[in-house]
Parts: sequence; C-alpha cells; structure tokens
Amino acid sequence: MRAQQIFARGHLGLARTACLLGGAVWGAYWIPLRVLDASGFSGVLATGVIHIIPALILLPLMLIRRSSFRRGGIALQSTGAAMALGILLYSTAFLYTDVVRAVLLYYLTPIWGTLFARLWLAEKISFDRIFGIVLGMAGMLIIFNIDQGLPAPKNPGDWMALGSGVIWALAATLTRRFPSQHAVDLVSTWIIWVAGLAILAMFFLPGTASIPTAEAYRSVLPWLVPLSLFVVLPVYLAITWGLPQLNPGTSGLLFMTEISVGTLTAAWLTSEIIGPREITGIILISLAGLSELLLPALRNAMRWTKAS
Repeated sequence: MRAQQIFARGHLGLARTACLLGGAVWGAYWIPLRVLDASGFSGVLATGVIHIIPALILLPLMLIRRSSFRRGGIALQSTGAAMALGILLYSTAFLYTDVVRAVLLYYLTPIWGTLFARLWLAEKISFDRIFGIVLGMAGMLIIFNIDQGLPAPKNPGDWMALGSGVIWALAATLTRRFPSQHAVDLVSTWIIWVAGLAILAMFFLPGTASIPTAEAYRSVLPWLVPLSLFVVLPVYLAITWGLPQLNPGTSGLLFMTEISVGTLTAAWLTSEIIGPREITGIILISLAGLSELLLPALRNAMRWTKAS
C-alpha cells in the first residue's frame, strides 16, 4: 500500500506506532523547556514559544485550505481547542505543583479515555485494555516510588494536571467521534489554539508575564526553528493522524511512553540514576502499551499449542 493510500485510509499498526512515538518525543519535551527556562522563557511562555513558530508556518496553509477549515466547523475547532487546552494545562501544572504529582494525575488519561469511549462511542471495555491500564498504572507508581497509591488533588497545579488528563481524553474521543477531519486541518487548528491560549494565559496566570529580551529570542531561534519544523510539526501530524483510529484508552496507554523516555533521558542528561525500580517500571509501561497486541497473540499461540 502506497504512503498516500495509508495516509487516507489509515493503518492500525502505524496509528499505534504514531502514538507510541508521540509519547516518546513528549518524554524528551522537558529538554527544550529547560533550555528555554535558562534563556528567560519559563512556564506558559516556553510552551507558547515552542508552538508559535509552527503556528506561523501553518498560517499560509490554513489560508490555502480555508474551505476545508470551514467545512470542519464546530467539530474541528472543538477538537483542536480541547487538544490545545489539555497540553497547555499539563505544561502549566508543573508551575504550581510537584512534577511527580502532575505526571501521576495527568496519566489517569487511559482510564478517562476508556470511560469516554464506552459512554459516548459505545465501545466495549476489553479485558486486554483493563489489563494494560493496570500494568501502566503499576509501572508509573513503581517509577515514581509511590507507596500509598495515587495522590489526591490538593492545590491548583494538581487540579490542572487532573483536568488536563480528562480534557486530553475528551480530545482523543472527539477525534474518534469525528474521524473525517483531515489530519493537516486538525494539527493546524491544534497548534494555533495552543499558541493563542498560551498568549492569553500569560496575562491571566500569576508569575507568567515576564517578557524576555530581544537577545534571548535571538539566542533560541537557531535551534527552535529546526525543532519546530522537523520535530514538533511531524510528531503532531502523526498524532492527529493516528488518534482517530484508536480507542482513547488505548492511545492513552501508548502515550505513557513519555514516562519511560522521560526517565531515561533524565538519567542520561542529569545526575539521576536508573536502578532496578525504574527498569521494572519502564518494562511494565512498555508492556501496557503493547497489551492489546501481545495478549491476543499469546492466546492464539496457546490455542495453536493445544490444537497441535
């Protein structure tokens, strides 16, 4: 099957791969954020800067495809806005709560996605998906060394993280509810909404309105422009293409590779050490993302063994 046909018709295996790799890239998202923070771009501003450049690149494309955007209507704008609000709330949550609490509360996403798909799309909740969610949650708790389970929300950052997970699960459900939306239109809408909401948030959230110097902008543009062109845009396009083909709970599990890659890159680039606990958690999260492939294959292998 040619690439153009795959893009138009979809491909379940590649859709899973797109979300798996999307989560992996998000696992390294902290690296440019840390560099931007050191250059004077912190919090919401850093998120906005990363998305404003792709937004400017996509504006001419939106003008060319304006008739397609008009046809997308409320469904397209609602989906893009939900995706944008989810990622912006998640990024901002780290300003107001601990990193561990933000990640744990956000990554209840597979549970919300599974429930939305059941209630709104009437998709069955399979044993394989439940097993994957259990594996993923166990792996996450092991990595973060949480002995007493998931934390209850206690501050604005906690509620932002929890809300961002619910909103992202809703966005994933919207992409599946309206699968005719073109991936190019959706990724453009998503990125434009992120940039716009980030600019608004700078004026309404405390401690986010400091403006960096012109020299700061000049220092980050040489690497930020290639990052936007060759990482942000392709990854976001892959995600928006893959999401409508997958159950929202399944895509939530696949995105949990963010935790594994974040753990690995932190150990590689900082003084953090990976031990048996982290390795165990990474393995469990990896198995969680593949549970809906591995468990049916295992059952088929067992049937074949019994039959022979």
